[in-house]
Amino acid sequence: MKVVLSLEDGDGLRCVDILEIGDGIFAFKEYRKDVEDPSRWFLVNDYSKMTVSTRDQAVAAASKTVPWLKMGPDGSAKS
Repeated sequence: MKVVLSLEDGDGLRCVDILEIGDGIFAFKEYRKDVEDPSRWFLVNDYSKMTVSTRDQAVAAASKTVPWLKMGPDGSAKS
């Protein structure tokens, strides 16, 4: 499993990693940083069972699933 893309919010406190979990199989996980310990990422939601065939499909699935990505990484509404 390897990270092929990381999407962070505007504050750098939330992140979605797009993962290649096998040959042509992609998924994603959501993380957050704790303000008391900003040096580490903590797993919030593991969506790795929601697999798709491409990186772009994984980004689209994450954008539909993760609330702050629905709004856009900077918190603004997506058009």
